[in-house]
Order: sequence, then C-alpha cells, then structure tokens
Amino acid sequence: MNAWSAWTSVPARAVPELFPPEVVVQVKALACELPATLGVPLSRLSTADVAREVRRAGIVATISDKTVWRWLHDDAIRLWQHRTWIFPRDPAFAVKAGRRMLDLYARQWQGRRLDADEFVLSTDEKTSIQARVRLHPSTPPGPGRPMWVEHEYRRGGAWAYLAALDVHRANVFGRCEPTTGIAPFDRLVAQVMGQSPSREARRVFWIMDNGSSHRGEASVQRLQSAFPTLVPVHGPVHASWLNQIEIYFSILQRKALTPNDFSSLADVEDRLLGFERYYESIAAPFDWRFTKDDLDALMGKLETAADALRPAA
Repeated sequence: MNAWSAWTSVPARAVPELFPPEVVVQVKALACELPATLGVPLSRLSTADVAREVRRAGIVATISDKTVWRWLHDDAIRLWQHRTWIFPRDPAFAVKAGRRMLDLYARQWQGRRLDADEFVLSTDEKTSIQARVRLHPSTPPGPGRPMWVEHEYRRGGAWAYLAALDVHRANVFGRCEPTTGIAPFDRLVAQVMGQSPSREARRVFWIMDNGSSHRGEASVQRLQSAFPTLVPVHGPVHASWLNQIEIYFSILQRKALTPNDFSSLADVEDRLLGFERYYESIAAPFDWRFTKDDLDALMGKLETAADALRPAA
C-alpha cells in the first residue's frame, strides 16, 4: 500500500475537517464581539464559549475548542485579557500635559531652558499604608521553597505617605501623616522648601494632581504666599500616568511594602523613610521618553476612538 492509499484509507472521523477562509473570518469576528451583543450573560468569552456560539449561530456544525484557539492565537486575539482606560475630559489636557509637565521633564518652561538652580518636583500622596502585624513570624526563603508569610494578621494602624521626587536628580522627600489634607501637604512643602537645594533655588516647580489638598487657584495663592519661589503646576484630570512620583510609588510598593509584614506602625514609617535613602543610593533619574509628539499621537487615537463610540446623529 502506498502513502496515498494509506492516507485515504484512514476513517473519515480521523481526518481533520478543512474550513474555508470565510468561516475563519466569521469565527474571529464573533470572538471580537462583546458577550452582551451575542445575548450571552458573561463578562468575557473563553475559547470554549466562542466555539459554542459559532455552532449555535450555524456558522459550522462542529468545531473544536483547539481549532478556535489556534485561529485566535494567529491574530493575537487574547480573550482572557482586558484593560481599563478613560477618555481625557479636560479640554486643555494636551496643553497642561504637554506644555507644562512634559516640557518640565525636558527642563523647559515657556520656551526657555531651565537654569541649574531651578528644580522640578513631582508630588502626590499614597494613602492607607497599613501595618499588618502577622500572627506568626515570616520565614526566609530556602532551597526549593519561597518566603513564607502568615496569612492572618492584626491591624496596627495606617499611614498616609506624602512624597516629592526631584525628577532630574532622583532625590526623594517624604513624610508620614495620620491623614491627608491641606495641613499635611503644607508640612511636606515646608519640609522640602526649607532645605537645600530648594531653599536657595531660583524656582522650584511642583507638579501635582488636582487632589483636594492642593487643588485650584486657592492652593496656588496659599503655596506661593508661603514660598514665593514655588511654582505649582497642576496636571490635567486623569493624568496620573504622566506624574513621575507614581512610578516611584510603584517601585516602593513592590520593593518595600510587599509582602506587608510589620511589627508596628513605627516600623512602617522606618521602612518608608529608610527606602528613600536606599533608593537614592542606587537609582538614577527615570529615562523619560514620552514626548509631546507622542502625546499628540495618543490624543489623536483617543479622539478617533471617541468618535467611533459616539452615537450617530
């Protein structure tokens, strides 16, 4: 028996069915629908759900989950992933973010290069950092096993951590407060502005969000009356991803606060303030590469997406 005869003699049920290209296209299109549009009470589809809906819709009578997975994989359609996002709602988003924040990261302000005695700080608050006192001591990692941390704990209180990052020198100034608010934020500002190099600076730009403790023209007047060389720079709403202090906070969370295992609230404060000095000893300024051109391109994409989602007139 030759190879052709051997292949054709295989029972029909063992020969994989060949699907025409239009079926592949229809299956991928169905996979790219939201479940609600298909009448399925799910938050997102799985490969098995897609195969089931393909059969129910009559696109094909039979199809395996593996075949659907292979087709979706070819186009990098990942049903298990999702990403949250939000449209910028500040009409001056590009101006505030580009001509203020991104210019300052590039050491520019109003078309002029910053001098050596002008500094740029990025500031925010990280709230509710708890002291979780474990009921049994943690054990260090060993061969073939990870670090062990007791699941149960008692609450030892919480800090609000206020910090400012010098974006061009990778210096961090922080403090722990029982709560956030105008007074705690003003204490952070006084702490930073009362020491070198901010004390002797020509200007110190403070990039901040629109939190209640430093929002609006009233905060500008309050801060500048106390420190005339301070220049508050408010980013647009929903622009925390452009605030470099948030990158520092994410590093702090991973390196110093996870797992959360502290003996007391004072231990949390020691860790937070100690990490500042540790970070300064090993870190360099962030290699910030997101430019105003990148921002303009992103805003164009978001506007196109917004137009697609707006109902037709």
